[in-house]
Amino acid sequence: MVNILTIKAFADNYIWLIKDSQSKHCIVVDPGDASPVLEVVAAQQLIVDAVILTHHHHDHIDGVEALRSEFDRPIRVYSKNKIFAHSILVNEGQELSFFDGRFSLKVMEVPGHTLDHIAYYNESLLFCGDTLFSAGCGRVFEGSYLQMFNALSRLALLPDQTQVYCAHEYTQNNLIFARHIEPKNEQLLKYIQQVSKQRQQGLATIPTTIGLEKAINPFLRCAQRPLINSLQMHLATELSDPLSCFTALRQYKDQF
Repeated sequence: MVNILTIKAFADNYIWLIKDSQSKHCIVVDPGDASPVLEVVAAQQLIVDAVILTHHHHDHIDGVEALRSEFDRPIRVYSKNKIFAHSILVNEGQELSFFDGRFSLKVMEVPGHTLDHIAYYNESLLFCGDTLFSAGCGRVFEGSYLQMFNALSRLALLPDQTQVYCAHEYTQNNLIFARHIEPKNEQLLKYIQQVSKQRQQGLATIPTTIGLEKAINPFLRCAQRPLINSLQMHLATELSDPLSCFTALRQYKDQF
């Protein structure tokens, strides 16, 4: 059993702190900035055991060295590639165990946004960095559209109740595009109202769930006929399969 704390950083980043419910030990996910993490750690007198990184972008890793230098005990840093000299490399399917075996996460390789992008998940939680957002997905910077499509397809196979912890508060902006593409999606329209209320109250819209995202996120709906028809109308072009739909959708969003 763990508690997950939301730590805001920069304009719209989320750093996740996974706290063991039976001790003061914790794990930090994608600390782009050490300062807000250190504030929480000090206030709650926590012990940082490890840092897990989804990819190498600066807003996800720039706080790592400052975190490690703050404590007189080693902090493990997990990543796909050797981002730091002390990085512990992980691969597809590897299981990481924490808190004396009370909590574990598996590694899933999800290249697309970057080539080194990985996600960490178990039967109920997903930490997916910049691959999947609520109502959206990350830009394709280093990988291919095929890689990103396959990554999202894999995430969509996780149980519907899986809690999705992505790294940015992009939900409202993503929903503007989603509504543009599927203006008659009733679940989407209902979610827009919910998110509007949350943001008016200064609340985070994350975590979301896999089940919700499959219903409202256009990037997980590229095999759905209503979305395909709508996108074909907007682009005045025929889309022959889910991959071509995803590619066109992502390129359209980039210019939206």
